[in-house]
Amino acid sequence: MSVAVRPVGHKIRTFLAFDFGLKRCGVASGNSLTRSATAQATISAQGSGRFDEIGQRIHTWQPDALVVGVPFHPDGSSHENTVRARRFANRLRGRYDLVVHEVDERYTTTQALSEGARDADAASACIILEQFLRSLP
Repeated sequence: MSVAVRPVGHKIRTFLAFDFGLKRCGVASGNSLTRSATAQATISAQGSGRFDEIGQRIHTWQPDALVVGVPFHPDGSSHENTVRARRFANRLRGRYDLVVHEVDERYTTTQALSEGARDADAASACIILEQFLRSLP
């Protein structure tokens, strides 16, 4: 029987990821052990209501860090939503005093829809988080 052994001092870290949008915010949870993500209910609230819901999710999940998808043009250049997503990431840092990782989210919605996602926002958040988890050492 083979048993996977984690190095001494290795802590399983949990994450919440967000696919930011002006009308909806996709959410996914995951951890460093499984390196997989699970879709959570998409947040439809806007303004301070959005942050109230995010605060509730953070309270429930107690993540070690957050992950935010940041969109870019296909050539890697920034656009208006790039600025908005980064502003959202900065607000998360300030409000919740957690590390916030930014991940290039180009084509995540396209991928989610091509895979038949019923909730493209939550599925995109999963793709963003799994991309981030694969990058961990």
